[in-house]
Amino acid sequence: MFTTIRGDTLFTQSWTPVNTETRGVVVLLHGLNEHSGRYDHFAKKLNENGFKAYAMDWIGHGGSDGLHGYVHSLDYAVSDLKAFLEKVLAENPGIPCFCYGHSTGAAIVLKAACDPKVEGWIKGILLTSPAVHVQPSHPIVMVLAPVFCLLAPKYQFSAANGVSPVSRDPEALRSKYSDPLVFTGSIRVRTGCEILRLSTYLLQNLYKVNMPFLVLHGTSDTLTDPGGSQRLFDLASSTDKSIKLYDGLLHDLLIEPEGDKIVQDMIDWLSFRV
Repeated sequence: MFTTIRGDTLFTQSWTPVNTETRGVVVLLHGLNEHSGRYDHFAKKLNENGFKAYAMDWIGHGGSDGLHGYVHSLDYAVSDLKAFLEKVLAENPGIPCFCYGHSTGAAIVLKAACDPKVEGWIKGILLTSPAVHVQPSHPIVMVLAPVFCLLAPKYQFSAANGVSPVSRDPEALRSKYSDPLVFTGSIRVRTGCEILRLSTYLLQNLYKVNMPFLVLHGTSDTLTDPGGSQRLFDLASSTDKSIKLYDGLLHDLLIEPEGDKIVQDMIDWLSFRV
């Protein structure tokens, strides 16, 4: 567990390599409506390759405090990630540290990476399907959302259902959406507003990203625009930057049928940098 400066308690967990030397640390940040336990398979693959993994359920998600699926401000998640990173670094002095984020989690990682202080802490970032460019599910959301954010921030907007075809693997979809810690209700208005606000910030500040990164995106993703990942690659100031676009793949790359290959692509990238 980890307590924020606001007094919220966040669920955290870690995975440690067995019978192999730890050569790096990776902090994992899940996407919207899910939780860190969804990344257990990835964390164990990291362990097999000598990387210790840490993860945090951000506010309103998984085992952490807050109304399920509700985020008053994604800046809370950004500041919580920074504080968690400090804790992880203190526990692992001298070991290279990296950050991974998926979808909205990747957007949170990216905003944190724009902070020069964080740039000095971590060796690089891995991003899958980052929410850099996000379009609301219905045009009326852009009109109504600011009003609802003030009047009814926790209202669930029925035009934006929480169950989406994020993988071409039917069993993976069943497993995800039967998980009691995965929020499957319609998105809460304030949460949606915060995602749009963070996306707008990133589109205006991608040039501030100066650290090594690998961004991965499926070309058939309907939740976050792969063009946003291309824009990140084009505009970031980083000299060490890579992009992989997977033809025909959907949003949740790690639970696509090609998930093991994608995990290996990320481990290869990490291994080259430790």
